[in-house]
Amino acid sequence: MQQRDSLANTFLVSTVLCVVCSLAVSAAAVALRPLQEKNQLLDRQKNILDATGLALGEFGLPASQLTVDQIAELYTRVEERLVDLETGEYNTELDPASYDPKDAAKKPNLSVRTDDPNYSIGRNRREKVARVFLVRNPKTEEITQVVLPVYGQGLWSTLYGYLAVKRDLETVQGLTFYEHAETPGLGGEVDNPRWKAQWVGLKMFDESGDPALAVARGPAPSDSEHKVDGLSGATITGNGVTDLVRYWTGPDGYQNYLNRLESELNGSQGESDVKQ
Repeated sequence: MQQRDSLANTFLVSTVLCVVCSLAVSAAAVALRPLQEKNQLLDRQKNILDATGLALGEFGLPASQLTVDQIAELYTRVEERLVDLETGEYNTELDPASYDPKDAAKKPNLSVRTDDPNYSIGRNRREKVARVFLVRNPKTEEITQVVLPVYGQGLWSTLYGYLAVKRDLETVQGLTFYEHAETPGLGGEVDNPRWKAQWVGLKMFDESGDPALAVARGPAPSDSEHKVDGLSGATITGNGVTDLVRYWTGPDGYQNYLNRLESELNGSQGESDVKQ
């Protein structure tokens, strides 16, 4: 008869416990997945509403302080589309609701190399198709803003955010980051509302039409149309933010799409010469 405290019995009990715990964790993960996906969607909507300024404009509060119903009400103004970054045309074959750009960036058939020699986003490849968000006037249905998902390498992490652009497609409405692991009090100051407010009204392009947004080293010049104050003690994070906003507003990012959208908004079929 096997003793209860024998080595074999100990291994048997440990194995059974491991199996039971694994099954319980797996079942919990499956059961909670719909709730996690719902929360992720809600968080995305909050960040887009903050980048566009809709939450503050309508309710005088950041989206994080709004109710679920208030967020849903505001988000009816936002239309999600997919864009082919090479052609600038809308992609109608993929479903915006289920498309995962992070996953696409990892697959050779759904991504391209990031070969821009001037700006690095910390990855060798980026997705071919990106999600964009069109903000419409609820009364006229006219496009008032476009929100562009952006990402790039900071000091310790990849920063993921949204760049909201006004109808002229040159002026920044807002910039917000929703995921990163930068140092609190240093690079983590990208979340500081006062620093984010400096982006509002900046011009994305210089007189030659080249991407010009930047984080300064130290205080930004008072007359600058393109720069915000540097992040104290976080030069590498600041340089990363500069690179990512310039990459995504450049020819390897959304520039082809912005040119096409500008022609659409102006009622012209010709190629825009504003940002060439």
